[in-house]
Amino acid sequence: MLKKLKYLLLFIIFALVIGCSAQTSNQYADKNNWAFFPESSQLRSADVFLICPTVYMGEENSFNMEMNDAKTRASFMGALNMEKGIYENVCSIYAPFYRQAGLNAYSLDSTEAEPYFQLAYSDVKQSFAYYMQECNNGRPLVLAGFSQGSEMLLRLMKDLFQNKSYNDLLVGAYLIGWRITEEDVAQYPYLKMARGADDTGVIISFNSEAESVNTSLLVPRSTLAINPLNWKTTGEYAEAELNLGAVFTDYEGDILKEIPALTGAYLDPERGTLKVTGVSPEDYPPVLDIFEKGVYHLYDYQFFYRNLQQNVALRVDKYIEAHD
Repeated sequence: MLKKLKYLLLFIIFALVIGCSAQTSNQYADKNNWAFFPESSQLRSADVFLICPTVYMGEENSFNMEMNDAKTRASFMGALNMEKGIYENVCSIYAPFYRQAGLNAYSLDSTEAEPYFQLAYSDVKQSFAYYMQECNNGRPLVLAGFSQGSEMLLRLMKDLFQNKSYNDLLVGAYLIGWRITEEDVAQYPYLKMARGADDTGVIISFNSEAESVNTSLLVPRSTLAINPLNWKTTGEYAEAELNLGAVFTDYEGDILKEIPALTGAYLDPERGTLKVTGVSPEDYPPVLDIFEKGVYHLYDYQFFYRNLQQNVALRVDKYIEAHD
């Protein structure tokens, strides 16, 4: 009981700090707090609000990234550079630095970890408020994240997207590498899952894993998803020939290797995860110890890079056609 009271008190203190900071000034008026902030968004058809995955490992008594830590910022930029090619052909990129929760926060129980994730979310929410007020100007909006970035955007959508003016701007939310449950969409009915390749105002999500995996940190039980090869939500198998190209990049965003038709995939009818065929866990290990063997989390974007790139352009085109 005392332990729970301690975590509750910590959560209240975080909430008060967050509330006070939100009432004073928006730190995202300072462009130094943005990893990407375009000079002119009019050069692209839409905007993408892009949230970085976990790059901060954490330390013994540190569970949130410091905004101005140069080493972590370099990793932060590197992770975004690996993803940006999927969006940058048609979207101007807005990507805030934020005090993301460290990888070590995932080893805590949910009650203990929540204040650290809430602090991370407070930055994401504040940066989005700045973007909407100062930058959007009614432009089509893509939300995009990976892993913790997707979790943060799911929180944002639950929190704010009952607002019709936000939903009306939404091309699609690419919440990849995080679970979205039946309970989520039941509790927040304005969250709509993608049903095909070109519907708009929807969430596009999947979690890649080997056929042998039965549970994972990311999807303990089940998730809602779509197959990025055939853009179906059924368990129909998509042949590797539908894979337009797996792309592996470095931290500068430069392509190191591209392999067309690397994998096939199908959705697990019970778990909803994306079962990936044609590759092995030995060739594509999880790298991080927190993930089970056969969890292809780190390759979600890379395995389906060209399909995702094509799909973002398609959904933006469909949105613009429908709103002309």
